[in-house]
Amino acid sequence: MPTPRPLTIVPAIDLRAGRCVRLERGDPERETRYDDDPVTRARAFVAAGACALHVVDLDGAFGTGENRTALRAICAAVDVPVQTGGGIRTADDVRERLAAGAVAVVMGTLLVEAPDRARAIAAEFGPAIVAGIDARGDRVATRGWLAETAVARDDLVRTVVGWGIERIVYTEIARDGMGSGYDVAALAHVAALSGAKITASGGAHTLADLLAVRDGTPANVDAAIVGRALYEGTITLADALRALASS
Repeated sequence: MPTPRPLTIVPAIDLRAGRCVRLERGDPERETRYDDDPVTRARAFVAAGACALHVVDLDGAFGTGENRTALRAICAAVDVPVQTGGGIRTADDVRERLAAGAVAVVMGTLLVEAPDRARAIAAEFGPAIVAGIDARGDRVATRGWLAETAVARDDLVRTVVGWGIERIVYTEIARDGMGSGYDVAALAHVAALSGAKITASGGAHTLADLLAVRDGTPANVDAAIVGRALYEGTITLADALRALASS
């Protein structure tokens, strides 16, 4: 078993129509609304000790709108790095997110639908670009997980790392928002494909789920995004940070 190590906890703020929500398995029809004011939620996460935030524009991902105003307000309100994704289709989309105050931008759909453009964006923006790879089993999904593809997860991981992308946010869609724990075996497998840093996403329910990621994956799985569990109190940020801060 690997030696225990620090694992960075990154609270998620998923935006839809300017509000904080969570979806089950990415299904827009299975939404739970938590906050009408995402800025207050962002400040609360930082006050509780969060050292980074993950902000997703669900309207952008679904192609139904955008939440740049909310993103800009969140970035202005906190003094920690904000990573954001959802609806990134062009280099201008990346520039707008960075101009809004984000320090990293997650590309997902573009990796599959326009790989030449995605590669050029990765080359232009360097470490500010993160690959978002969302899979059902070994197949990648796009467009806010609404579109199934024939693209193999492992092939895409190797491809984006070959472009020079240094971090991947990996989500097992079947577990996202379900509170059934991360797919530790899948995370370990993806991490072993390359030396890229991996952020785990999808499925946290208890502190034990986070410990399972820390103890059951290679060292390059160094962060975990947590959403619904923080909103519903099955994980408290203070407890998670205390348990995972030291090796």
